[in-house]
Amino acid sequence: MSTAPFYEAGRLSQIAINLFHGWGYNFYRLENQLRADDLLVRAKVCETLGAARHSVEAAEAAWRQEFLPAPSRTQPRPEAKALRGAQTLEAIGRELGVLEGQIRSLPAPESDRMTERFRTEAVTLRRLAEADEVMAGHAEFLRALLVTATATWMIEAAVDIHASIMAVRNALQDRSALLAGLSARAG
Repeated sequence: MSTAPFYEAGRLSQIAINLFHGWGYNFYRLENQLRADDLLVRAKVCETLGAARHSVEAAEAAWRQEFLPAPSRTQPRPEAKALRGAQTLEAIGRELGVLEGQIRSLPAPESDRMTERFRTEAVTLRRLAEADEVMAGHAEFLRALLVTATATWMIEAAVDIHASIMAVRNALQDRSALLAGLSARAG
């Protein structure tokens, strides 16, 4: 691209062009649209995981209300099985919250000249979109699994729920590896 159009632009246009390039932004570049889409998809994945976490937290509250009554003289301590169930639900909710936070804080590829020199940004962003698609699919599966589930089912299926959480976490790691320029996670 020639720099002549910059010098032919008026003073205000030159300032705007400098600001846009300084910010790494150009309204008409595909890379910027892909970067914005990446942020939107990650926000939606977090929203989906938040809905799953909300379902688990509601199930935990119902479980605690039903099986962990206030201490009384006849039963000063809760039953061990009921307490383990509440702890299982709490752990699942906590895992979902941590995963949601990790996805929210994911970096997007920076828009700078070094990035453009060493890798094709649009190609990288398209690959990130594919990785985000996998992550979103796993998150939606997890949400659908938990949205209508009862606390008892969640406790009994805790191993399967953890496996679904790990699928989202693995997709997250694959995405991070891709962004770091590393090959996909082995194994």
